[in-house]
Amino acid sequence: MYLQYFGLRENPFSIPPDPHYLYLSRGHQEAFAHLQYGLGESGGFVQLTGEVGTGKTLLVRALVERLPEFVDVALILYPVLTVAEFVAAICDELRIPRPAKFSTLKQLIDVLNAHLLQSHAQGRHTVLIIDEAQNLSREVLEQIRLLTNLETTKQKLLQIILIGQPELSSLLAQRDLRQLAQRITARYRLVPLTYIETCHYIAHRCHVAGAQTSLFNQAAKRRVHALSRGIPRLINMICDRALLGAYTREKTIVEAGIVDRAAAEVGSPSTQVRRLAWRVLVPASMALLIILVFLGWKWFPAGISSPSIHGESASASTANVTAGSAANNAAPVPAGTAASTTAAKVAPANAASKSVATLDSLLASPEIRTDTESAMKSLFVRWGLDYAALVGATGCERALKAGVRCIYMTGTWNNLRQHNRPAVIELQDAAGRKHHVLVASLTTNSVSLEMGGLQVAFTLDEVGRAWFGKYLLLWRPVAPEQGTLRLGDRGDGVIWLRDALARYRGDSIAPDANDIFDSEFEVRLKEFQMLHRLAVDGVAGQATVALLHGFLQDKSPTLSTDTAMAEGR
Repeated sequence: MYLQYFGLRENPFSIPPDPHYLYLSRGHQEAFAHLQYGLGESGGFVQLTGEVGTGKTLLVRALVERLPEFVDVALILYPVLTVAEFVAAICDELRIPRPAKFSTLKQLIDVLNAHLLQSHAQGRHTVLIIDEAQNLSREVLEQIRLLTNLETTKQKLLQIILIGQPELSSLLAQRDLRQLAQRITARYRLVPLTYIETCHYIAHRCHVAGAQTSLFNQAAKRRVHALSRGIPRLINMICDRALLGAYTREKTIVEAGIVDRAAAEVGSPSTQVRRLAWRVLVPASMALLIILVFLGWKWFPAGISSPSIHGESASASTANVTAGSAANNAAPVPAGTAASTTAAKVAPANAASKSVATLDSLLASPEIRTDTESAMKSLFVRWGLDYAALVGATGCERALKAGVRCIYMTGTWNNLRQHNRPAVIELQDAAGRKHHVLVASLTTNSVSLEMGGLQVAFTLDEVGRAWFGKYLLLWRPVAPEQGTLRLGDRGDGVIWLRDALARYRGDSIAPDANDIFDSEFEVRLKEFQMLHRLAVDGVAGQATVALLHGFLQDKSPTLSTDTAMAEGR
């Protein structure tokens, strides 16, 4: 909305981790050096921890982009998996064909070991990166330790980076995990930015996005640092809303007052603490004042003037403070956002007297389920699948039994539009708690979320403040045994892939379809991958094939169809 107004090419404070915007503070430089040192060692683990929003994922993505060509990377973004799912996810990331439709753990380990040995013989290195590692189960952590036993006589075949919140350190410090902890060769904990680093961070991101002048004055930057406590994700949220506030007020420079309002709108922890202080201190001050007035009346007998003038001033002052407290505690209503949240099934009939439910209030409600299983059940309903009738330890295991597959990705609203499939997204509230909800439909400006049986519409901005790009969706392969396709492959899978890409491009489809994955087709596939910001490797893995599925007309549920139905009602 404000990009053209400020002369920006793109949003400088978008939440998804874009390595192009990486700002290397002193702490980030040291963390980067620790990661590179750990990868230079012959095996073992590298551990990177930091509070929520300090830039761990962005740092690792930047590292991946700088790795040499001979390094293969398996990136696990959603670690809440069983042991078998975890190893299968590694195989999928490394594009290792699975031995069978329902592979045992031993079979998966065998094919993984064979692949690592072959890669080592070709002079290639393999790195496993696990994000949100504090959520790993003990069984998976033990399997990770066992994976480091895959080795030659001189070198480990797999190097592992564990990324997580500070709880990861506490988890690995427990006695039954000491064998794993002893194998960690490099550790580093990211800390928030200093005031000077915050100023440089804001200027850096604005410059990368195309700003020709400074968009924040010094007082505004000082307020951003104070309200965000130097946490990059909170800096992004506050600055994004502050630019929007400056735009609506036709200001060319963001000032401190605009930052304060922006922080209140996004729910900055510092503003919440300040509000809590007002709620506690003001009543306490009033009680203390009453006690002092009472004692004053007791201590000044009749005939001696009591300090009535001071008492009147204190009372007036107290009234002003109380009024100010009420104003501060009122929910902020930014200009132009009167219809920012629509909750058709949640808002009471007398909406004029009661406030419409917000996303924060719904996530905080104990009556509304926002756990992973509840969201997966809603996703299964969209696909016409009976969650209870399918057997499996996780939703993805149940999906596999029904002939559909899970895919975990990180992206933006545009990525979801391209997939055009209902998706489970992970939201994080102001207290850092994780929630999983279903994206039921998506329009240009709004998103309809399903949570606890309710379907509620919000603006993209409101949900975007709690969503950091992680999502899960289902897709149905043409053939259950369909695997990764690459140069030199042939068969029915290649015919389908050619047909799907031709339909997407609007090309005419030859009646005698070619079943060979040749170099000419590889070039066309790379063009598709580049256009949609996939890994441009010319290989039709599950991410590429699932995205192609989204552009085809079949019986799978879509976001656009659901949206049209909702609008029709």
